[in-house]
Amino acid sequence: MAEPFKKLINPALVRVAAGHLSRSWGDFDVPRFESLATHGLEALELKARAMQVADALEATLPNDFDRAASVLEGALAPAETGDNMAGLALADEGLRGWILWSAGEFVARRGIADPTRALQTLHAFTQRFTAEFAIRPLIVAHPALVFTTLTKWTADPSAHVRRSVANHLNDIAKDHPALVADWLETHLPEATAARRALLRHASRTLIKKGDRRVLTAWGLGARFAGSAALSRTPRRVAVGDSLSMTLTLRSTSRRTQKLAIDYVVHHVRSDGTTSSKVFKGWTVDLKPQAELQLTKRHSLRRVTTRRYHAGRHVIEVNVNGGTVASAAFTLSL
Repeated sequence: MAEPFKKLINPALVRVAAGHLSRSWGDFDVPRFESLATHGLEALELKARAMQVADALEATLPNDFDRAASVLEGALAPAETGDNMAGLALADEGLRGWILWSAGEFVARRGIADPTRALQTLHAFTQRFTAEFAIRPLIVAHPALVFTTLTKWTADPSAHVRRSVANHLNDIAKDHPALVADWLETHLPEATAARRALLRHASRTLIKKGDRRVLTAWGLGARFAGSAALSRTPRRVAVGDSLSMTLTLRSTSRRTQKLAIDYVVHHVRSDGTTSSKVFKGWTVDLKPQAELQLTKRHSLRRVTTRRYHAGRHVIEVNVNGGTVASAAFTLSL
């Protein structure tokens, strides 16, 4: 069974972070920080753990925010230069990964009266984890300053700073999809490669939902011309195992088709109804009147964000926002 997400913030993480903070500021009260941060930690869920560590930082970092921000920045690991931060953990070189959720919360609380300095620190954090949660209180309190800063960040040399901007656009899309669609239609045509990458990241939720305007903006608005068949093995699977899926596409078009392919699993609930979850599949160019086979393994391991129930589950494949094939499997506990 997979470790619960809450275990990402644990006593060992606190101890290592304390060492980095002490290195940055010799007067840092390591015993008090560790005591406050870990008291009753095992009984808390993930967000509560992050907030408790933030409380401990508030109690032990300098009262002067500029000085406290400098201590945090001095304890950071080198900035990440790769494209993927998945699985990022604390390093021997300094703070990075999940501990920066707590550090970001500290900045959001104490930096509200000094937003320019707070934004400087969050700019550093997001190159080692993310700052999207911490920046939201600053947006509420200082919208003009923060939006001006975010506009500059869209052209930042760091892909991770640009990603921070894209995450906010993606979150806005969940409640106001038309705003993000408008943004794409305005800015995508003349966007640089870096800006296109940002906008693609910002579009991910609406692409998964099959939003017609967003798909069209990315050249994915045309309906699939052809046939599709989905197979899966085994037909009966237990929680903890995985499915093997094969999607066969046959084009009837005389032109190459650009296709965004996702699949939806309709999970059975305890009352017999279902809830759907969209998973990323493939983005392909299907040549004229060609046949293409795509394969993927879908894990059914236990995760803390979903509770599985036995029964018949349906998989649907969406191509450019339209359902083209489906299959079912029976899940046992």
